[in-house]
Amino acid sequence: MTKDDWGSVKKRLLKTVGQNNYTTWIDPLMLKSADDGIATLNVPTTFFGNYVSQNFADLILHEMKAFDQTLSRLNFAVANKPAPVSAPATRKTDAITPAHPEVKPAKRNPVSSPFEERFKFDTFVVGKPNELAHAAARRVAEGGPVTFNPLFLYGGVGLGKTHLMHAIGQELTRRKPEMNVLYLSAEQFMYRFVQALRDRKMMDFKQMFRSVDVLMVDDVQFIAGKDSTQEEFFHTFNALVDQNKQIIISADRAPSEIKDLEDRVKSRLQCGLVVDLHPTDYELRLGILQNKVENHRESYPGLEMDDGVLEFLAHRISTNVRVLEGALTRLFAFASLVGRKIDMELTQDCLADVLRASERKITVEEIQRKVSDHYNIRLSDMIGPKRLRNFARPRQVAMYLCKHLTSRSLPEIGRRFGGRDHTTVMHGVKRIEELKVSDGQIAEDLELLRRALEG
Repeated sequence: MTKDDWGSVKKRLLKTVGQNNYTTWIDPLMLKSADDGIATLNVPTTFFGNYVSQNFADLILHEMKAFDQTLSRLNFAVANKPAPVSAPATRKTDAITPAHPEVKPAKRNPVSSPFEERFKFDTFVVGKPNELAHAAARRVAEGGPVTFNPLFLYGGVGLGKTHLMHAIGQELTRRKPEMNVLYLSAEQFMYRFVQALRDRKMMDFKQMFRSVDVLMVDDVQFIAGKDSTQEEFFHTFNALVDQNKQIIISADRAPSEIKDLEDRVKSRLQCGLVVDLHPTDYELRLGILQNKVENHRESYPGLEMDDGVLEFLAHRISTNVRVLEGALTRLFAFASLVGRKIDMELTQDCLADVLRASERKITVEEIQRKVSDHYNIRLSDMIGPKRLRNFARPRQVAMYLCKHLTSRSLPEIGRRFGGRDHTTVMHGVKRIEELKVSDGQIAEDLELLRRALEG
């Protein structure tokens, strides 16, 4: 079997085991030799080899036989070692180097970190809701000493936590290739911990995770309620901090709000910098779409798009950036297939299901109540005929929010505000759009009210 054959085998394995398993367990394998019916694969560590042997050996051997029928057994050897040492085989294909205290992993990633090429700092659109998280991530990615450890990023689905973690990992490995940077999900950490317990390989497990320079754990909320995993995570965390190694953690909520997470773990997670990625605002969503459009134009040259489509999508799909980006991808593909330009009619036809699912459930009445409470005025005064500035400005703010957060038409909005004409609503919306740029207090009020209504 040649190295080209091994490359073909890996491509076939990718289709069988899936992207995550492939990136973590198959891609790091290197073909060392294939002689006398035995194929020897290099692995980063003994623990890694044990895991692959027990979970993927039969499948690997089956795919290799398609290229070399003489193969009957697999052997795994720790990379950069002079010769593999055989271990008790649990089945015919399992010959593997046993764990020895003197064996140390090579100075490289103990498990290849599956960094997504598209998740870079260059492709991360920065706006007010995520500027602090972006700045902190940039600082960590420089690879120098930082004053906060860990960096804890939290926020809802599709707000950019995983994007920033992948960007940090790629930037660190680019700047300092010698660094051991390990990224994995909390679920993967738990799975490997349980596997190590079952196979009595805890020393390998501890060696793997405590030899890294940077540890990144995504979605840490998944270890909540798992007492043994939390304890090992706690000890791993302390060991790395004691060695001045950087830790980056993400979750869907703040450490103090993660139910069933031990107090000592919460305390450790809060001892660094805790940063909230806020829900995206309209300007940030529009910026993300504009950035994506440039990428899509390379794939679909000559495809035309009417003005207003991106603004429409940024208004209507507000809760999840992944859904927003997916909608744009679908729109470009659909327009290309049917040979039409992207206009409002095609957008609404193509994305009818997405728009229905994203349709705002916020009512005009709810907006009116929130705004009157925020400005501490009576609802009747805001809706009523009085034109005093104390009532007129909140009224215009409420009209602006009704325009952008509901599907109501301008005449309908006007009727809900004491039977006012739609031109009055247009004037109020335009005035707030002007003030939002020049008046910081109005901009802050709008952001607070938007979050309160969409939360």
